[in-house]
Amino acid sequence: MLLKTSEIDRIAQLFLQNKVGIIPCDTIYGLCATSCQEGGDRLLDIKKRSPNKSFITLMQLSDITRQNLIIPDEIKALWPGPLTVIAPSSNGSTYGVRVPKDDFLQSLISITGPLFSTSVNLSGERALDNIQDILNMFSDKVDFIVEGKEFLKGVSSTILDVTKKPYQIIRQGSFIVPDKLLI
Repeated sequence: MLLKTSEIDRIAQLFLQNKVGIIPCDTIYGLCATSCQEGGDRLLDIKKRSPNKSFITLMQLSDITRQNLIIPDEIKALWPGPLTVIAPSSNGSTYGVRVPKDDFLQSLISITGPLFSTSVNLSGERALDNIQDILNMFSDKVDFIVEGKEFLKGVSSTILDVTKKPYQIIRQGSFIVPDKLLI
């Protein structure tokens, strides 16, 4: 099923029914599901991905406290935007989280709550950023696809590990981390 970003209520209801979809994110399209065990299992299956590799969770700033994540204020000040942060939680685990800047995503997660997100590809292959390629490869694997903006560069978010200092860039993406945070 192909949807438009203007159908946000319908898209949110599909996620709330534990459906898996492909949606436009800040930087590239994302393969997304609600942040629950069932959603994560479906994403692993669709991507043919090892279960020991986790997903990014898209959330609002207010969700960070509710999730007991330990993220320094100097990092929180960089959001919203295409910055994924690997952060510790009070339970000893680590999580990859991003607070998106995109209005569509902000509105969506305000309805659904946090969403798991990963690039649209099979594990180990390049991320797809063209809607026709996505439809050709994934239309029979997901419950819905949302057509949105086309991405000129297809550059993913930057991933920054803040579990220890100095902070470390795991993947350089579209967000430029200020040098003062890497020292």
